[in-house]
Amino acid sequence: MTTEPSAAAEEAEPGTPDAGPESGTPGAGDQPGTEAGGGASPDAGERDAGEGHAAEGDAADAAEGSGSSGSPGGEATETAAGTETAAEATGSPGEGVAEGAVQLSEAEAELAAQRELRERIERRKAEKEGPVLAGTALSGKAADLLAAVRAVESGEKPSASVFSGPEPTPRRVAQEPARRPQPVPSGAPASMASESVEAVRAVLVRGGAPETLAPQTAATLGEGADGQLREDPWQLLRVAGVRPEQADGFARALLGAECGPDDERRGRAVTVWLLEQAAVAGHTALEAAALHAALAQRSVPDPDAAVQSALAEGDALVFQDALDEPGSTPPAPRRSEEDDTQGGAGGEDGEEVEEARPVRVLIGLERYALAEESLADGLARVVNSLPKEDGAAAAWEPAATGSAAGLIRAVAGHGLVLHTGGEASRAEPAALVAAARSLGLRVCAAAHHPDGRRRFAELLAGASGQEAREASEGGHPDAVVVTVAGLLSGEEGPGRDRDGMLRTDLLVVLDAPQLDIENAAMLAESLPDGARLVLSGDPGVLWSAGPGRVFADLLAARVCPQIASRTPDPGPVGELVSGIGIGELNQVEAPGKEVVIIPVRDAGEAIHRTVQLVADSVPRAIGIPAEQTQVITPGHGGAAGTRVLNAALKERLNPGPGRFGGFDPGDRIAYSAAPGRSVLGQVVKADAAGLHLECAGAPVVVPKERVEQTVRHGWALTAHQAVGVRWPAAVVVLPGDAAQALSRPWVYTAFGRADRHLSVVHGVEQALPHAVAEIPAKPRTTRLPSLITAQIPPTPA
Repeated sequence: MTTEPSAAAEEAEPGTPDAGPESGTPGAGDQPGTEAGGGASPDAGERDAGEGHAAEGDAADAAEGSGSSGSPGGEATETAAGTETAAEATGSPGEGVAEGAVQLSEAEAELAAQRELRERIERRKAEKEGPVLAGTALSGKAADLLAAVRAVESGEKPSASVFSGPEPTPRRVAQEPARRPQPVPSGAPASMASESVEAVRAVLVRGGAPETLAPQTAATLGEGADGQLREDPWQLLRVAGVRPEQADGFARALLGAECGPDDERRGRAVTVWLLEQAAVAGHTALEAAALHAALAQRSVPDPDAAVQSALAEGDALVFQDALDEPGSTPPAPRRSEEDDTQGGAGGEDGEEVEEARPVRVLIGLERYALAEESLADGLARVVNSLPKEDGAAAAWEPAATGSAAGLIRAVAGHGLVLHTGGEASRAEPAALVAAARSLGLRVCAAAHHPDGRRRFAELLAGASGQEAREASEGGHPDAVVVTVAGLLSGEEGPGRDRDGMLRTDLLVVLDAPQLDIENAAMLAESLPDGARLVLSGDPGVLWSAGPGRVFADLLAARVCPQIASRTPDPGPVGELVSGIGIGELNQVEAPGKEVVIIPVRDAGEAIHRTVQLVADSVPRAIGIPAEQTQVITPGHGGAAGTRVLNAALKERLNPGPGRFGGFDPGDRIAYSAAPGRSVLGQVVKADAAGLHLECAGAPVVVPKERVEQTVRHGWALTAHQAVGVRWPAAVVVLPGDAAQALSRPWVYTAFGRADRHLSVVHGVEQALPHAVAEIPAKPRTTRLPSLITAQIPPTPA
C-alpha cells in the first residue's frame, strides 16, 4: 500500500503516486454536513450513511427504541439520481413537487405492471388456500393490538389494493415517454382531474401550505382529496416529503382551537408516517415498544391509543414473532394466566398444557407484510415443488468439477441454494449455468446493474466478443443474462407463460444482497413449480436500498444449502478488501501502485487531490484514463460530497455552460427512473424533447421537467450508487466530516469497486480502522426469518 506524497510535493511533480512510506489508517471526525431545513430541498440531509433518507433520524430513533436501528452503517436509501427516495426527491412542501405525482412516468408504468402481477398471484393463492390465523397465544396489550387488526380483517377490508393497476403492454426501455395525466375514471368528465387539483390547491392555500403540492396531494389521496384534508388535515403527511411539524402547522391553520397534539387523527397519521420512514431506513416492521417511543418523541400524548387507532382503521397491521432465534431450542413451557385460573398446569383432563413461546409484537405496513409473507410462501413452494428421488440429480454429476462442484451438486438436489463469495467467485455461477445448459434446461441469470449483466455475460461466454453481447441482450437461445429490474418489468428475459410464470427452469440471481423484500417476493412468486432458484452474492456489501435484508435473513435462517466460495479476489486490492470483510484493515504489498493512500488535512485539499488523481496522476502513472476512473464518497452533501466533487470534476474534465439543467454533452451522469434504481451514462445532447442520454448502451430521453429529479452528474457517486458496478480504477474520498458515516459494509463496498487500482484520499485518521473493526452492519427489523422457518425446516448444520 503506497502513501501519496503531500500536496506541496505533488505540486512540484504533479500527481504521480509515489511509493513512499506506508501510511497508517487515520481519527474520527464529524458526520458529513447536511443541508438545513428538515427536508426543505431535494438534497436535504443527503449522505450515504443511511442513504440520505428524509426522516433518517426518526426511523433510527424508532428502531433504536427496541434494540433495532436504521439501515446498516447508515445505509438507508441515497437521494442521488439512482437511489433517490420519494421523500427526499420532493423535499419540503412546494419545492420541486408541483407536477410529479399526477402523471405516469415509465418507471411508474413498470411498477404498475408489477403490482398487477402481484394481484394475480394473490388471487391465485387465495383460491388455493384458506385464511391462516396466527397469534392465538397472545395476551394483555399484545392481544388487544391483535384484536384491533382482526376487527378490521373481519370487515373484509381489501388487502391487495396497493398492487392494483393496469398492466401496460410489453415494451423496451429506450426512451422515457412524455408525461401524461392520470387516467380519469370512466363516466367522469375529462376535467375531473384538473378540478380535483384546483380544489386541493384551495385547501392548501387556506392552510398556509405551498400550492405547488396540489397535484401530488390529489394523486396521493385520490378522489375527494380536498374533503379529506378539510376533515383530517394530517392526511397531508401521506404526501412524500411532508414532515409532522409541517402537517401540524397546516392543521392549526385549518382547525384553529380544535387542533391539539392529543388529536386522534394526528396520532394515527404520525404512526403511519413513522412506519413509512422506518421502511425508508430498511425496516419492514417496528417493534411495538420502539414505535411507542418514537411517537412519544413526536409529542403524541398516548402512543398506545395512536397505534390502536391506526390498527382499527387498517392503516397498519400487528404481528407476533417468536423471540428465539431460528434453529435454536424452543424455550421451556411457562405458565399462562389461563392456566392459573384453571388451578394448575393441567387441562380439563389433567394433561399438561404447553405454554406458547415468548413473542415480540411488531407493527408494520400492509405492503411490506404482504411482500414478506408472499416471499416466504414462494420460497417454500420452490423448495417443495422440486421432484424428489426422480434420478435427475445424477445427470448433473459429470459437470460437478472444479471450484463449482459443490454448487452444482447442491443445485442438482435442491430447489433453493445460497452462494456466497466475492467478484472472482462469479465463475462458479457461470459454471453452473453452463452445466444447466448442457442438460437442456432453460436458464436465466439476473444481475443488479447493467454492468453486472455485461460482466457476467462475458464470463459466461468466456470472452468479450459477439457471443457475450448476444447473451447480455437476451439473444442467447439457452441462457439469458438480464437485470433484475428488466426481468420483473418484462423488458428483458425469457418472458412469461399464460399464468404469469417465468419461462425458466433455473434462475440465478447475482448481487443477491441488493434484493429488497418486494422485488424478492416478485421473483419467487414468478418461478414455475419445479424451477430452481440460486441466490448468489457477497454478504459483506451494503444492503438493499429498499426495505428488508433478504439475503442476510435467508443465510441466518439456514433453511437451504449454503455454498461458500473459496475463490479469492486477486491482487493487492482483492487482498485488502478480503481483510476488510473480516474486520481487518491490513497493509498490503502493492509493487505496481495498485493501492495508494493520499493523506489530506481538510476538505479543500481532498477536492484538489481528487481532481488531480482522476485527471492526471492515475492516467499518467497507472495508465487508466479518466473516463475509466470512478470517484466514491460517503454522501451527497458535506464539504467533499458528490455535489462539490462533481462540480470540480466537471470544471476540469468537461467544462461548459450547463445550459440544460446544468448539463452539457459529454457529462457523466447517474440516471434514476425510479427510487433505488440507477444506471450510469453520458449526456449526448439536449433539445426541445429533453435531455438525451446514453445509459448502458441504450438511448434515453428525459423531459426537461424531469431532469432535476432524475439526473445527477456521475463523476462522483456514493457507495450505494456504485454497488454492483466495477471500474478499472476507483478513488475513494474520505473527508474529515465523513467519519461518523463510515461502517465496515460501506468501506468494503467502496474499496471493492476498484478492479486494478485503488486510491484513498484519506482525511478521517483513525476513524477508518475503527469503522472496519468495530462498526458492522446495523440490524434491520424484519419478519422474514420467522416466516420462512415456519414453512421450511432449518437445514442441519
